[in-house]
Amino acid sequence: MSNAREARQLLRAHRYGALSTLSKKFDGHPFGSITPYMVDHDGSLLILISTLAEHTKNIAADPRVSLISHNQRSPHIQTQGRITLLGNAEIVADREAAGQRYLRYFPEAQTYFAMHDFSFYRIAPLSLRYIGGFGHIHWIKAENYQVESYPLIEQETDILAHMNADHADSLRRYCQHVHQCEAQTVEMVGIDCDGFDVRADGDVYRFDFPEPVLDAQQARAALVAMSRAE
Repeated sequence: MSNAREARQLLRAHRYGALSTLSKKFDGHPFGSITPYMVDHDGSLLILISTLAEHTKNIAADPRVSLISHNQRSPHIQTQGRITLLGNAEIVADREAAGQRYLRYFPEAQTYFAMHDFSFYRIAPLSLRYIGGFGHIHWIKAENYQVESYPLIEQETDILAHMNADHADSLRRYCQHVHQCEAQTVEMVGIDCDGFDVRADGDVYRFDFPEPVLDAQQARAALVAMSRAE
């Protein structure tokens, strides 16, 4: 597996990170804040932030940002995998379209989404610093990290509807086998070329595909293979 795909999978597995912006108030000093994020199909990050927030004011003055994320379930902060993405943040024009996918991952953000002073910003990566473990440290170029458009993007909604309506038992078995999670309520909330995400009793769990999946047929084959491997 390439370092770029490992980095993308690591970033997709996490739900929030430390966002650094350049302070407008304090003459460009780094300003850190915690923000939820969602990795979109192409690898860019989507964040929902208020115009009143300090980091939003900073972005309006200078769009250069970075975001670092790590495994929030692990206490071993110095040895675990982590990734820092450097990029530019730009406001998303189609707020409703961005909200459809984002709110599946963060339904608790519905209140913020309903407020007119909250907007989506997309962080387009320029470069990434990936630390996969001791001695496994790499700079990754954006062109190697980002993913070109693929059919699964348009097929995602139908796949989610099918899996949630007809294959909830399979989702429960995935949770048990991969994450040792005995879940009652399960819902697939997203699927992309690198894997898929399931909300199980309120927590979101990530499942990686061993190989890239680009369309519904490949997704079906990968999900069937996972069931047979249990």
